[in-house]
Amino acid sequence: MKAILRNAIAAAFSLVAVASVQAQDKVLNLYSARHYQTDEELYSKFTQQTGIRINRIEADDAALMERLRNEGKNSPADVILLVDAARLWRAQVEGQFQPVRSKVLEERIPANLRGGDEGQGAQWFGLSTRARIIVYNKVRVKREDVATYESLADPVNKGKVCTRSGSHPYMLSMIGAMIERNGEAATEKWAQGMVANFARPPQGGDTDQIKGVASGECGIAVANSYYYARLLRSTKSEDREMMNKVSFVWPNQESSGTHINVAGGAVAKYAPHREAAVKFLEYLAGDEAQAYFANGNNEWPVVSSAVAKNPVLQQMGKFKTENISITAVGKNQIAAQKILDRVGYK
Repeated sequence: MKAILRNAIAAAFSLVAVASVQAQDKVLNLYSARHYQTDEELYSKFTQQTGIRINRIEADDAALMERLRNEGKNSPADVILLVDAARLWRAQVEGQFQPVRSKVLEERIPANLRGGDEGQGAQWFGLSTRARIIVYNKVRVKREDVATYESLADPVNKGKVCTRSGSHPYMLSMIGAMIERNGEAATEKWAQGMVANFARPPQGGDTDQIKGVASGECGIAVANSYYYARLLRSTKSEDREMMNKVSFVWPNQESSGTHINVAGGAVAKYAPHREAAVKFLEYLAGDEAQAYFANGNNEWPVVSSAVAKNPVLQQMGKFKTENISITAVGKNQIAAQKILDRVGYK
């Protein structure tokens, strides 16, 4: 009788242990460089649908990468969300990701918006896109003088151009795309023309560039489209007044198309919950999540069947995008930085 009782107790403890392990498996550790309030509901819906609870750490891309380096093989990270091709490429080169073979992701995410694939699956997947637009002062600048990225280096725009630091990943990605399109020699000549046309030394973020254009300190600036859209959506009177003074163009519509960049996700190299991590990326590639993921930051879905119901994006209109591999754009950042150093583009 005692033996039967002992066996029953042991079996009960075994069931508790199994339940405990299963409970632990219903967890996803997310390292995210996205920090938008609208993403909160997106993640909550994933938990409601799957029962997988998300533990989230949010920081900028550089801080997340430093954390991953320090944690090494002991990192609890399952999924890493980063913004910009240059940052995704750097993380891939450092070996922070693991390849993923997923029919869902491969069918829904365009090939040019995925990371490197050596036959085992892509290293990362683009989840939303943003465009690099040209913003101009409606009084100081003629629209036809800023129709392309290349035109910003023309003599007609001398003393008018403002940008953030050339070494910022947004700029490195844009210049990396130019290298892929036009070659290094032509891109270096363009960079020299940009330096000659500066209204002020590169400084601040993209919102600062738009403010500089509105104030007249700058005539022209380049900025990510979601910063422009965010200001258009603002209800602040000062923002509305500022946006009345500026306009924008989708560059290179008669040639290569406007440069786009991505926010993307990857499964961490040492992900303890790999199955949940892949499931999460597949969830983010779904139509509902795609629209929500993009709308939260005034971006566009990468999945063609998803619809971004954002009145400001609709107001900004449709445009032709470049069709360049985002992986190539990221890879070209090294050459881009060397060009910037040579021409004194700080």
